[in-house]
Amino acid sequence: MKIHDLFPAEGATKRKKRVGRGIAAGQGKTAGRGTKGQGARSGGIKPAYFEGGQLPLVRKLPFARGVGFFNPWKMEFASVNLDQLTEKFAPNAVVTPESLVEAGLVKHASDLVVVLGRGEVDRPLTVRVHRISESARAKIEAAGGKVELLAWQRGGHRTR
Repeated sequence: MKIHDLFPAEGATKRKKRVGRGIAAGQGKTAGRGTKGQGARSGGIKPAYFEGGQLPLVRKLPFARGVGFFNPWKMEFASVNLDQLTEKFAPNAVVTPESLVEAGLVKHASDLVVVLGRGEVDRPLTVRVHRISESARAKIEAAGGKVELLAWQRGGHRTR
């Protein structure tokens, strides 16, 4: 058997319907396009999502869901509260991103860490993080602890 011997099975193919070839052909005059309107004109077929010039639903969705507008400059911080620190750390402990990972409060040591002021501190702690709220700083220093801010820059850490 050679390539020129191959042919489709019986009934597998149909002849193309030739429209617009006169009344006797059965698809003459308007050629199945109806009368007048955009669909009757040449080049008048629009994509499935076309909505007459209105912003199509598929293009509206990113606005509706809040997806598709990624801010490359947004920095995300792993937040830790004071009550979590007092649960996990002994008095005079040094709190760093690495020790927070070991304690299970932060996922990655490379994450930017912010300490927030929920809860109370009853022990002196040395806290070395990237950012801290004013209330958290005041509570740590009132308990005899120290706060040291770590240097960080945009783009050097994990985002979203």
